Amino acid sequence: MYAHTAQNAVPAFNVAALAICRGLERSAVTRIAAVSLQQKLAERQTVFCEGDLAESVYEIVSGMLKLYKLLPDGRRQVTGFLLRGHLLGLASNERYLYTAEAVTPVTLCRYPKARFERLLDEVPGFARRLLAVTSDELRAAQDQMVLLGRKSAAEKLASFLLMTAEDQDDGEEQSGTVNIPMGRSDIADYLGLSTETVSRTLTQLKCRGVIALPTSAHIEILQRDRLEQLAEGNLPEDF
Repeated sequence: MYAHTAQNAVPAFNVAALAICRGLERSAVTRIAAVSLQQKLAERQTVFCEGDLAESVYEIVSGMLKLYKLLPDGRRQVTGFLLRGHLLGLASNERYLYTAEAVTPVTLCRYPKARFERLLDEVPGFARRLLAVTSDELRAAQDQMVLLGRKSAAEKLASFLLMTAEDQDDGEEQSGTVNIPMGRSDIADYLGLSTETVSRTLTQLKCRGVIALPTSAHIEILQRDRLEQLAEGNLPEDF
């Protein structure tokens, strides 16, 4: 399902509040706002598919997207879960290299790619601001490479919970409750595990008193220190 259609796009709201415009002069924000559109997606609706022409750049205003690639044998590799402030569609390739799908209802700010790229040359400070935002994307990619490396299932899941909590805290005081709107199969495809292993490991963490599972979509971190130790490999393998 395509989401980048005319009926889903309306003039953008307060662009100045978006991550891509933070710290820029008002004149720069005005020029960026002039090429932007607000776009809303329902749960499971696709922003774009792997192989589509890369015609737009997006920033997430609210909600969560998942990114994934299909492997030659038909398996799926989830490469990320993106929240407010993240950008996608920035690659210089002519076609998108992955599929972006809404996990929850999502609001996006969409920029036609050709006009967006012209702004990089024409708007003072815009390229520097874009570099600051995309450095976070690089860090997230590096984090996933570590996750898919030599960590055990428990270490992977602990790291995932802590990273998700950090993204959701958004610089605020740690709340202890992590929203997990994605399914267990999505988490499994992100961590390189089976769905059964994800469910079993969550149950083990619950039985150890490290987390609570009030609902399938919410995980409460009860012992953050122990979860951090586990993520770093400092607890026994059979923890």
